[in-house]
Amino acid sequence: MAFDPQLAEIRFGSGLSPTLAPVPSVDTMLARLQGPDRAADYFPIAKTDETLALVRVFAKLRKLDRSKRGTPEAKLAAKTFKRFRREYLQQRDLWFRQLVLRHVTTQDSLRERLTLFWADHFTAKGKNRAMRPLAYGYVESAIRPNITGRFEDLLIAALTNPLMLHYLDQFRSRGGNSALSRRQGGRGGLNENLAREVLELHTLGVGGPYGQKDVRQLAELFTGLSYRIEKGFVFDERMAEPGAETILGRVYGGGEPKLEAVLQVLRDLARHPATADHIALKLAVHFTQDQPDPDLVAALSASYRDSDGDLLQVYAALLNHGSSWMPELRNVKPPFDFLASACRGLGVAPAHLAGWEPKQIRRSFIAPLKLMGQDWQSPVGPDGWEEADTAWITPQGLSARLRWAMAAPQRLVKDLPDPLGFAQHCLGARANARVQFAASAAETRSEAIGLVLCSPAFQRR
Repeated sequence: MAFDPQLAEIRFGSGLSPTLAPVPSVDTMLARLQGPDRAADYFPIAKTDETLALVRVFAKLRKLDRSKRGTPEAKLAAKTFKRFRREYLQQRDLWFRQLVLRHVTTQDSLRERLTLFWADHFTAKGKNRAMRPLAYGYVESAIRPNITGRFEDLLIAALTNPLMLHYLDQFRSRGGNSALSRRQGGRGGLNENLAREVLELHTLGVGGPYGQKDVRQLAELFTGLSYRIEKGFVFDERMAEPGAETILGRVYGGGEPKLEAVLQVLRDLARHPATADHIALKLAVHFTQDQPDPDLVAALSASYRDSDGDLLQVYAALLNHGSSWMPELRNVKPPFDFLASACRGLGVAPAHLAGWEPKQIRRSFIAPLKLMGQDWQSPVGPDGWEEADTAWITPQGLSARLRWAMAAPQRLVKDLPDPLGFAQHCLGARANARVQFAASAAETRSEAIGLVLCSPAFQRR
């Protein structure tokens, strides 16, 4: 293995910075990952409990607005709800700003990249206006604190978070023989969404060793997993299907508390060899290339199995494998990673960005992301964002990247850097002759910076 500090920041981090030294070693990368989460401390984002509190206020004011219609108090109620709704949705923009600042300022970039990776692996989103801001709290509470532990703990945290239970309609699922179904004459029914995605996306993978019967039985075992806006996660015994279920040949429930049976099946799925292979392949694709070295995938899978899913050991296997350090940049940066690495490369001042209003954040970041093909926190389905390079190299996506690169840097930094110097510090040894020519031949400094940001060398990692 030939460790390359510059490549470490580009491939496994948020990009090179003019003010922060590249990480010196793999040991340092792993040590920082195990250390305090300074970026989250410096730039906090609300967790699930705080975002649920906002949802409660939203729901209360919406109910008040609707109940007052046609009464003398209607105008005040409508005005109050409208103002809170606007401020509530603007808060998402301010949390997005915090997220960008983490990428710009951190010396622990691998943590940021892994947080994005696992948030995508466990994709969940709000399906209505009231629930959409919960996506930030979900990542802060369920994903980020668990990326260096065992996969089973991350799996359980994600699946018992209110946002996941909302997104995959698990809170509506009830057993046909549950107390609630019997009381209401069979109304409602079983929902297989969460069970199917757990097997297909989160653990065993597409083509894993399971069938429709396993999906059905797991869905019955999951009945009772729910949430309340007032309490967060709850296990509602009234909705739980009584008796035992058989998943992958093993019996769960029947003689133990239902929730414990749910947790046990998740632990077993997390430790399954097929899950090791699935996670290994996803990590290798994400951090190296669309068609990764089979030996790298095998090494990651072996590390996962040998450690019972200790993610820190899997990361160590990734960082210590020679294929991870191939000098060619193969993977195209998804839109958010492109914007974040550009801000880091420009050395955006935190104080400057911290002063931006929600409207500026939407105009300069969130709206361009959508044009580039990444509608932030709104992937089309539970499988998250595409990993394949072809998903991001489209005419519309490339055009949006070019427009952003030509216009945004002037708003992000007070004085644009010297283009040649910028190319050197944000690309290092990868500032090839073509990049240097583009940086020196452009008519204006802003055009030169834009051309560097749009170069293949900067667009890949």
